[in-house]
Amino acid sequence: MKAPDFWYRAAGARAALLAPASGAVAAAGRLRRRFTPPVRLPVPVICVGNLTVGGSGKTPVVRDLATRLRAWGLPVATLSRGYGGRLTGPVRVDPDRHGAADVGDEPVLLAADGVAWVARDRAAGGRAALDAGAAAIVMDDGHQNPCLAKDLSILVVDPAAGFGNGRVMPAGPLREPLRDGLARAQAVAFLRARPDAADRVPIPAFAGPVLTGYTALEPPATGAWPGRRVHVLAGIARPGKVVDSLAAAGAEITGLSAYPDHHPYTETEAMAALEHAVAQDADLVTTAKDVPRLPPAIAASAVVARIRVAWDAPQAVDRLLAWLPQPGGHGR
Repeated sequence: MKAPDFWYRAAGARAALLAPASGAVAAAGRLRRRFTPPVRLPVPVICVGNLTVGGSGKTPVVRDLATRLRAWGLPVATLSRGYGGRLTGPVRVDPDRHGAADVGDEPVLLAADGVAWVARDRAAGGRAALDAGAAAIVMDDGHQNPCLAKDLSILVVDPAAGFGNGRVMPAGPLREPLRDGLARAQAVAFLRARPDAADRVPIPAFAGPVLTGYTALEPPATGAWPGRRVHVLAGIARPGKVVDSLAAAGAEITGLSAYPDHHPYTETEAMAALEHAVAQDADLVTTAKDVPRLPPAIAASAVVARIRVAWDAPQAVDRLLAWLPQPGGHGR
């Protein structure tokens, strides 16, 4: 699904017409959170969520946090809903057995780094990860899900999109009223697409830590980005973000084949993108998140743009995590 353009303009007639439906969505979310008793686990649970529909950069932040904690010696598991996959879980993702059709694209990406679980029931997924030896859990999404208690909730915001028109869906892009979501968060992370972009947008009545950073590209497996001609194939919420990141890295963008977030590519669609690239004397470039959804032959022909988070102040991230226990029972 592509987000309606009016979501990112000043609220007008269409937003006003949909206001009653938005009120119902907001009320339903409040009732669910009020009357759902959360399960609290005896290990830290960190949630990386957002307030809007569509991509804000949650998964790169999850990868960054999990990598930091593993470097500290903590056995960390990531936990996702498994959007787009057929398995309801809880199931530990095995990259050799599971593909995007089984568990969704993001969990396959997370499983390449370490232990990753998917579960539609977040509490059951948390218990399964705990029973398998996790000493900390990092959730990819789930800020609006009340079933599993969080010890730290970080909201990721794309400064280029902000909060749109500030309305709850379907009148706008918000999953819940802005103040409701911020009230349950302990930190906000603004993640821009390139280093020279604006690093934040105004947020009301939030006194917690605010992190800023941008999505940087790792060097490709062959060659380098500067001067490289690329045709981009992306089925993510905001394909323009990867285009911006590639341009910031010095690549020459010859075209873009854009599809909706989590789109399951057909052979015809993937081949068409490859043919566009060949016709433009360019490399076909896709994201690591797209690779699990591509036909294997096309995936093997593509150059993968692997995204990492470059924090403006990495020490601020470490301070945010300083309360976590170290192996042996000592905090940092």
